[in-house]
Amino acid sequence: MGAGSWGTTVAKVIADGGNEVLLWSRRDELATEINESSRNGDYLPGIDLPRSLKATSSLEHALEGAAQVYIAIPSQTLRETLVGWKSHIPKDATVISLMKGLEQESGARMSEVIHQATGLPMNQIAVLSGPNLALEIARQDPAAAVCASEDTDRAAEVARTCSNDYFTVFASQDIIGTELGGVLKNLIAVAIGIVSGLGYGQNTKASIMTRGLTEITNFAIKHGARRRTMFGLAGLGDLIATSESNLSRNFRAGEMLGKGYSKPEVLRRMHQTAEGLSSVRPVLEIAGRLDIDMPIVTQVSDVLEGRMSPKDFGKQLNLADAIEMEY
Repeated sequence: MGAGSWGTTVAKVIADGGNEVLLWSRRDELATEINESSRNGDYLPGIDLPRSLKATSSLEHALEGAAQVYIAIPSQTLRETLVGWKSHIPKDATVISLMKGLEQESGARMSEVIHQATGLPMNQIAVLSGPNLALEIARQDPAAAVCASEDTDRAAEVARTCSNDYFTVFASQDIIGTELGGVLKNLIAVAIGIVSGLGYGQNTKASIMTRGLTEITNFAIKHGARRRTMFGLAGLGDLIATSESNLSRNFRAGEMLGKGYSKPEVLRRMHQTAEGLSSVRPVLEIAGRLDIDMPIVTQVSDVLEGRMSPKDFGKQLNLADAIEMEY
């Protein structure tokens, strides 16, 4: 459900594994392009899609009889979109979130929004996350990810469905850690993009990445995540992949901020959603309520909102907790 770069890539992965998959596109002309040319030129230019992958703009057709429903739409539109979808989702289907954001108003994770908006039990919902830059996987570079669900059988079934000869998915029960890893690493990727835009070198980027991992780990553990999840594919792995790649929308957004573009200018120039930008505020609001220190994410917020000049970013790294033991 969603024919952007990541939704189309996951559909390709599933089809390449020999499974029957139908991709829903909001735009009829995009569904026609996929069906007639096996291409999605807007989001995956130059990538040949398997002939077995079919697309539709019909919501009813897409969801009818589905065993697994993968959702890949902008996080901030999920709740209202599900209002129109929920009556068409088969009652026994596993619903998998491919989204890496928090709802701005509530701070809810995407799995929680799905649960609240559809009434489906949490053990029928899963999340798929990891070091997954869409274009690299679409061109079949070997990669891996994690599928997490409270129901281990559902997680394992989704992992089998999404695994093929170039993409491997591991199963987990830690839905909180898997989901928050995908959300929070976006914020650190924006930070690393900012210092890249300023022309800073690898020492600065490595410092932000490693101390950023501490911030997001502390946040996730406070919510019930397992520490080991944050040092696996869904945490550290995703952070590494996202933090210095021009394929990462969050890194590119940060880089533009570092070069002096304002937040409105960055949003206008981005052709797809950079989830990190919309997650900063809810993450910091939650961190404030739970007394979680997040100096790097706070500085990202300050740059975004014009309270800090990008050239001052990173100069206050860890001054508040510099005497603490590393890990």
